[in-house]
Amino acid sequence: MIVRIRSREGLERVSIPESSRSSATVATLRSLIESQLGVAAEAQTLSLDPRLLLGQEVSSLSDPSASLSSLGLSHGSLLYLSSSLPRLSAPPPPPRSAFAPAGSFGRNKMTIDDLIARQIRITRQENPHCVSASFDRASANAFQLYVSQTLAFSIKRAGFLYGHVASDSSLSVQFIYEPPQQATEDLLTLLRDPNEERLVNAIASGLGMTRVGFVFTQAVGRKKSHTGEYTLSAREVAQAAALQAEGATPEWVTAVVKLEVDEDGGADVHFEAFQMSDMCLKLFRDGSLETDLPEDADPRLSRVNKEVVVAGKDTKEVDNDFFLVPVKISDHQGPLQCTFPIENRITTVTLRALKSHLDNSKNMPFVKRISDFHLLLLLSKFLDVNSDVPALAECVKNQGTVPEGYQLLIESLAAAS
Repeated sequence: MIVRIRSREGLERVSIPESSRSSATVATLRSLIESQLGVAAEAQTLSLDPRLLLGQEVSSLSDPSASLSSLGLSHGSLLYLSSSLPRLSAPPPPPRSAFAPAGSFGRNKMTIDDLIARQIRITRQENPHCVSASFDRASANAFQLYVSQTLAFSIKRAGFLYGHVASDSSLSVQFIYEPPQQATEDLLTLLRDPNEERLVNAIASGLGMTRVGFVFTQAVGRKKSHTGEYTLSAREVAQAAALQAEGATPEWVTAVVKLEVDEDGGADVHFEAFQMSDMCLKLFRDGSLETDLPEDADPRLSRVNKEVVVAGKDTKEVDNDFFLVPVKISDHQGPLQCTFPIENRITTVTLRALKSHLDNSKNMPFVKRISDFHLLLLLSKFLDVNSDVPALAECVKNQGTVPEGYQLLIESLAAAS
């Protein structure tokens, strides 16, 4: 009987003797994993839930006396393994003879050891550069509501995250900018507008913020993999790596929003945050990570154009989970509102929306009435990007008095609608 074991080292197999197949328990399996894979029994956590490998709380096989058959495990079953200790050391290689040649290629050429040293080994990166990511509650809610209520999670949707990075490498997201885009269930194309992004960055600068990440949703009808479940598809990994490399911020995060069905048949929206690993970014920058994937590609496996070593095996396909470094996620109430219509959605934002917004907030101080990134983005299209936009954004940042000239201009724009 063979049981497949997926860990952060890759996919491995454990053989259970036929003689003990019917009586094998969780304790038996732990012992076999220790002897065959080198993972100490007391350090093992076993689960049927793949989220174990993402550091999430899951139900584990904690009863050592439970029989494997009672757990529904049979030949070919897949289990997930996490270990709190490094694997047991392999026996040292035999001593080398003093008279042995340096290598089969001669003294002045590479030895076998040199070749092995040059191989790229893919291992799990345990620690992210970003210790945690907190999302402004209103912004995150506005993003997921549009996807769930208007798009019904039928296609992908994305946005850029803006906020602050603290000295302890924690990150706070204060607003989400949604660029022009086209999407299907599996493909997301950003139709980026350099002029609009220039305005966005000018607003962020005035607010004392910067671009810190990327968020996208997964469609409920996304392509299935014939080799198992996956967290991010190969296309998503490649796109996330490209944007993280462009962002050049060590704490850059990629957030994923998806719809999950609970045990009672209800559906909940979940946010998860990751960083692409340092190795993933290296492969992307080197041009080794393939980004142009064929239609029939397995979405669970990223492709590289040269062989790498994964769990001791040479391969050109890497389980996407090896490239994901989970980041703790939370939410907060940020300094900005998020009630103004959002850019680049199905309904075009016009000055009529500005008039309606101002009419509905007459009892608030003027600076509060314009403390919304999406409103500032609309206004910025009528202002000087080098002077007026940062100045108005700085008023919002400091919650100070908005100069009368700006107030008159904004009110006249609203009246012109």
